[in-house]
Amino acid sequence: MSTDGLLAAQQKMRDAGVAQTAIDVFTRYHHQLADGVTGSIPEDTISPYTDPAHLDGITVDPEVAARAFDQLVVIDLNGGLGTSMGMDRAKSLLPVRDGRSFLEIIVEQVLAARAATGARLPLLFMDSFRTREDTLEVLARYPDLPVGDLPLDFLQNKEPKLRRDDLSPVTWDADPSLEWCPPGHGDIYTALQTSGILAKLLEAGFRYASVSNSDNLGTVPDPRIAGWFAASGAPYAAELCRRTPADRKGGHLAVRRSDGRLILRDTAQTPPEEMDFFTDENRHPFFHTNNLWFDLQALDEVLRAHDGVMPLPLIRNEKTVDPADRASTPVYQIESAMGAAIEVFDGATAIVVGRERFLPVKATSDLLLVRSDAYALDEREALVRQVDPVPTVSLDADHYTLIGDFDARFADGVPSLREARSLTVEGDHVFGAGVIARGDAKVTAEDPREIAAGTILQG
Repeated sequence: MSTDGLLAAQQKMRDAGVAQTAIDVFTRYHHQLADGVTGSIPEDTISPYTDPAHLDGITVDPEVAARAFDQLVVIDLNGGLGTSMGMDRAKSLLPVRDGRSFLEIIVEQVLAARAATGARLPLLFMDSFRTREDTLEVLARYPDLPVGDLPLDFLQNKEPKLRRDDLSPVTWDADPSLEWCPPGHGDIYTALQTSGILAKLLEAGFRYASVSNSDNLGTVPDPRIAGWFAASGAPYAAELCRRTPADRKGGHLAVRRSDGRLILRDTAQTPPEEMDFFTDENRHPFFHTNNLWFDLQALDEVLRAHDGVMPLPLIRNEKTVDPADRASTPVYQIESAMGAAIEVFDGATAIVVGRERFLPVKATSDLLLVRSDAYALDEREALVRQVDPVPTVSLDADHYTLIGDFDARFADGVPSLREARSLTVEGDHVFGAGVIARGDAKVTAEDPREIAAGTILQG
């Protein structure tokens, strides 16, 4: 049954013009899925990773840093649609500061770094088939952004969602586009090769890549980390941050007991009954930021050695074909994580960086925080926190989860948070201009719906 499903899926990908190498990657995972592989990583197969290097304790030669920075390409993952916040186009187009989007601020961070250092520093976006058009339209406003004949983006591959009952490609006549999904950000390695970008970068003399998510404005191009990575001689490195109780959902690195290799374990790879181990910030003290560095030459060698199929572990995600309809056909989405490549490279390593390099926006509560005066942009176009610690924000899920609802309720701006430890909003409220939160500020369902301009909120 699964053989027929695989053949149908392969043909569907060929008909859609998907590269053969990407089909080969999908085929590898389909075989694993048919064999019952779930991608699970039990706690008794790993040991905690507790002794990474720390950036704040490292001296970097300025000449090495400058040379490495001029050989660096910045890559941003830009395939997400922000569906959890009710968006239907590239999440990076969401306004963040002063009317500027993630995408615009990322571009300006790179342009500022070029001006400050003289480095070439090309910027590439890995787009999905749903984000490419809108992204390129915005990038066209920056005529100085392209470097040489390098493009500004490359396209992530796509693959069919699979019915859970027989592993055949699902059909969904109501919206055929929902029959497809991206293969996770682990596809970056295959996409770099099949697009020809990897070969172009090597031919142009680029040696290193820095990769992060486009919803994380903390990853400002950094010569110091580039210099550390080049001097380390490692083929691959991951940025880590120290865990707090608020970081229990983030993936972490561990040491695989069978061979001593560093591996990445995500939530979806943890047995449900072992989540207590996964979320224990004392047992696993560092989380994986999804900010990565790799040597382009080393990547080329690994891909050649594996016929273009990066041997990343499977992540089996259980979904419905229409994410908004829980009654729609149950499917598997075969995915892989780019950070899992740490186990593929001999000599891969990791480094602990400051929390300022991890500012993801996964929910509207995060968006409120980065739009607020708890942060400000500096001359590097970096978001710099203005208070320590940064306040926590909790918004009523029934009224603020979707971006349209959120923007309507904060049409005159978000509250000031510089004097706040936390802001909790319960119920449905519309905020006027100049609202100030102090201490442990809280708005309850019993408070007036209209929070008047200039109101001071405090616990």
